[in-house]
Amino acid sequence: MDKKEIFDALDDFSQNLLTTLAEVDAIKKHLQGVIDENTTLRLENSKLRERLEKEDKTGHKSSNFGKENLENIYEDGFHICTFSYGQRRDNDEPCMFCVELLNRD
Repeated sequence: MDKKEIFDALDDFSQNLLTTLAEVDAIKKHLQGVIDENTTLRLENSKLRERLEKEDKTGHKSSNFGKENLENIYEDGFHICTFSYGQRRDNDEPCMFCVELLNRD
């Protein structure tokens, strides 16, 4: 090998190293983003677990919240069925459609 070939080989090697270094830097930045997202999700998960534990202790289930609201509306004398929603029930008479909605699981 003459001097020119050696310098060309070293120049190519240097270019490859710079390219590899740029790729490693990009991977590091991506990894930092993933770590940040993971930290955020862990914190959110922790807060949600605390909230669930708190709701379990108080006995209040958010999944029944809508049904409880419908029951309250019906008990106040209003229809909750799709046919007459929001209209007052005459003499608080039961409505078979409303009752059917309340009895659904």
